[in-house]
Amino acid sequence: MPPTSVVREVPVDAQDADAALSREWLVTNGLGGYASASVAGLATRKYHGLLVAALPNPIGRTVMLNHLVEDLVLPDGRQVQLSGEERTGRRLSLPGMAHLRAFRLEAGLPVWRFEVEGAVLEKRVLMPHRQNTTVLLYRLLQGPPGWRLALRPALHFRHHESELSDELQPQYRFTPGEVHEVRCDGAPAVLRLRLHGPEGDFMPQPQELAELHYRVEADRGYRHEGRLWSPGVLGVALLPGATAALVASTEEALVMDALSPDEAWAAELERRARLLRMAPPAAREGAAAELVLAADQFVIVPAGRRRDAARALAEGDEIRSVIAGYHWFTDWGRDTMISLEGLTLATGRTHEAASILRTFAQYVRDGLLPNMFPDGSNDGLYHTADATLWFFHALDRYHQATGDDALLARLLPTMVDIAHHHLRGTRFGIGVDQADGLLRQGAPGHQLTWMDAKCDGWVVTPRRGKAVEINALWFNALSVLCRWLRHLGDETAAHSWAGHAQRARESFNRRFWFEAGGYLHDVVDGPEGDSAECRPNQIFAVSLPHPVLDPSRWDAVLQVVQERLLTPVGLRSLAPGSAHYAPTYFGTLRERDAAYHQGTVWGWLIGPWMDAWRKRHPGDTAGARAQLEGLIAHLGEFGVGSVAEIFDAEAPYTPRGCIAQAWSVAELLRHLVTLRPGGPCPAQC
Repeated sequence: MPPTSVVREVPVDAQDADAALSREWLVTNGLGGYASASVAGLATRKYHGLLVAALPNPIGRTVMLNHLVEDLVLPDGRQVQLSGEERTGRRLSLPGMAHLRAFRLEAGLPVWRFEVEGAVLEKRVLMPHRQNTTVLLYRLLQGPPGWRLALRPALHFRHHESELSDELQPQYRFTPGEVHEVRCDGAPAVLRLRLHGPEGDFMPQPQELAELHYRVEADRGYRHEGRLWSPGVLGVALLPGATAALVASTEEALVMDALSPDEAWAAELERRARLLRMAPPAAREGAAAELVLAADQFVIVPAGRRRDAARALAEGDEIRSVIAGYHWFTDWGRDTMISLEGLTLATGRTHEAASILRTFAQYVRDGLLPNMFPDGSNDGLYHTADATLWFFHALDRYHQATGDDALLARLLPTMVDIAHHHLRGTRFGIGVDQADGLLRQGAPGHQLTWMDAKCDGWVVTPRRGKAVEINALWFNALSVLCRWLRHLGDETAAHSWAGHAQRARESFNRRFWFEAGGYLHDVVDGPEGDSAECRPNQIFAVSLPHPVLDPSRWDAVLQVVQERLLTPVGLRSLAPGSAHYAPTYFGTLRERDAAYHQGTVWGWLIGPWMDAWRKRHPGDTAGARAQLEGLIAHLGEFGVGSVAEIFDAEAPYTPRGCIAQAWSVAELLRHLVTLRPGGPCPAQC
């Protein structure tokens, strides 16, 4: 199907500015860089910008072009502003909303339609793949000659995590030319601007835009005021049916000029068409097709880690990773392995799945996969007990989908070494308890499971001891390791590991069952004994391809999870009625961290829930699809065309956190693709 038929229309109401401000668009470049703002055209976060470039380490992602003040100049000289701003004291000015008639995603790319006194103007934004370049295209669809566009770029070169209140650089230098350049002392890169279109000009009018208010940062308890600097105004004529464009880039002029704006748009549409053609037929239309394009935003070549890239290229390979979420996450081991099936296997991108697996195999240290790579760093942090176990699951799903014995044989020694490290014990107290064969974890000051909130040294949910999902994953890892060894002809080693798996399974069913509640303990043998908190982690004992829980107890667990944790947009992280239950995720960082895994709904958990539910209802396609409708409806809000990281625990389940989260997109897409009549249950393929 042509990518332009994948359209997400978003309602626009000039009287409802809050709706346009709460919806955000995102365009990415395959390197970790992006462009993003609100649908209303206003930056509401410190992370928003029209060019956030992914620069080599140790620089990291850097805001290079923050905002454009856009004015449509009428033939009689009057100006109509299409953008807006918010000043200190929440003084909001959105003149463009009065003229905004439509907003949509076309092939996943944002398109605005403005109408001003009989003129119809369309605006589009794209980033050429693997370039730190943003192209803004303007086309006058209707109107008499004599219209012009006036664009005032506004900027504050800074790392995208830096405070808005950081001082502007003391001296910006603007050099006009065919390609305008903006430099300043100490800046990590040069911003280049090229205007395309007839009668282009530049009027130097340097000024500061002060007292700018960023409402989302204010709501999140951060510093929320800042200033921007502008060199002046770029002007261009608008001819009916012709394209005018502004290209902003940190690339050399030769690279940014390789394609004209129209050619760049056509090339990006063709790239997206290929993504849809690569995907299975079930993913080429409707919400699944939207999610195929959303999934592409997360699969990246890490721009900063040039040493790793050079090593991979020397082997005839190319490094790949997964951005966990936009705007602030980098690549995380856990998120990458959980997301791999939905982002790559469900979309037909098996070659990139293999590259991701090979890339992360190179990062294994002491039997552990990195938890995450800090922005701007070449070195991973290894404080995770589950990312490595999810690595087994991801490789297993890849091998089941492709039959690639060569990659399995290449990675098998690494996987065996990982298992040995877990048997002997490794960092952070991660190791098998020889008394019962279960995996324990925990070290003071560290958050090692996916429930990893930490604020000012406070680990909110430490879960030290033997966590339920860690041991479900451990049993699954041992089981797939046995299967791999047998498949590749090492029956002796397989038999040995099968003994460890059987012991873990017997101990799990004896130790984790909470008879009084009819569900599973969340943690056993913790510092304060066994935890009977009702959490979603127990679902993995049923959902994984090799479920550790005895089938006689599946229905009880499913019933408790359905009654106490299931919502239309995922699973609550803690059941209502618990002492620490938090119904909303809002406020300062400490307040939000206190709620992060204490009731807050996580969209990605719809995936394991559906795996478990579909094992008990294998033929009920309609019932399965109905349980995904809440997340499908969510595609039109928050991060338009994508799935949020988290939601409030109570209706109306307000989306929170990252506007686009890899594992949320991946798990929804994975099930949509397998929900064709007679399609396989994804966890049993």
